[in-house]
Amino acid sequence: MWIYFLKRLLQMIPVMLIVTFLVYALMLAIPGDPARALIGPGESLDEEQLDYIRKKHNLDKPVIVQYGIWLGKALQGDLGRSTQNQRPVADELKSRALVTLQFGLVAWLAAIFIGVPLGIASAVYRGKPIDFFATIISIGGVAIPNFWLGIMCILYFGVVLGWLPTQGYVDIFENPREGLRHMVLPAFALGITSWALIMRQCRSAMLEVLAQDYVRTAHAKGLLKTKVVWVHALRNALLPVVTVFGLQTGRIFAGSIVIETLFGIPGMGQFMVQAIFARDFQAVQGSILIMAMAVLLANLITDFVYAWLDPRIRYND
Repeated sequence: MWIYFLKRLLQMIPVMLIVTFLVYALMLAIPGDPARALIGPGESLDEEQLDYIRKKHNLDKPVIVQYGIWLGKALQGDLGRSTQNQRPVADELKSRALVTLQFGLVAWLAAIFIGVPLGIASAVYRGKPIDFFATIISIGGVAIPNFWLGIMCILYFGVVLGWLPTQGYVDIFENPREGLRHMVLPAFALGITSWALIMRQCRSAMLEVLAQDYVRTAHAKGLLKTKVVWVHALRNALLPVVTVFGLQTGRIFAGSIVIETLFGIPGMGQFMVQAIFARDFQAVQGSILIMAMAVLLANLITDFVYAWLDPRIRYND
């Protein structure tokens, strides 16, 4: 098990290098002078001063050399300074990552606690009204873009009905009630695609498992239907569903870029959008690094959940 864990950690290294290098190269490929982007809008410098800035920030060196310098500093915990506010990127990301983690976790938990029960009910009562209802909801959840759903939520629940706040963020640990009220709409808009996919995957897996011989044997022995479903069938049906759980981590991070901007949430997604428009290389690189690490870690955890759910799975080499 531990050998496999170490191997997976080593496999994450080249993935991180490729992702961060591609983003670094693409940011430098954006039209315009990176040196002028560093000084910010409204500033006017002569060519000699611009040359000094290029040398100071290593912009006069080849891309691979610039990336190597950035990587060396990143390994020491130095992600540079944001050109937007001159704060260290690591400090900026530390506070914003907690915001994204909070409402992303709410969206993820909602996807699990809504998607899995709906998928089970849809499979157990196949062809019944609840199955058709869950199917319609899941198709809509996959088909509707989350940015459009977010706009509709703001318009209806925020403007028309006035039930929930539509902008801003309140720390859920400081004020749980207001924090949850501010998270309802963005978490719903962000998580609906995830729980729709989880529901469809759970339904498909449960239908396959419920047709197995050991499930029919459990019914023949007189076990309660709820025990057969929740104890005997669910654990085996969750294996393909866990794969979707891991993949949704990347989807939630990608969706947070749009949703945080739409709802005015000061998280990593909003920070990265602002950094891209401002050509803030250090901020973009730091954000991508954290997001890539989170996705790879989620996939690693998924592998270990497999082994916990199915004792037949062993990672011995």
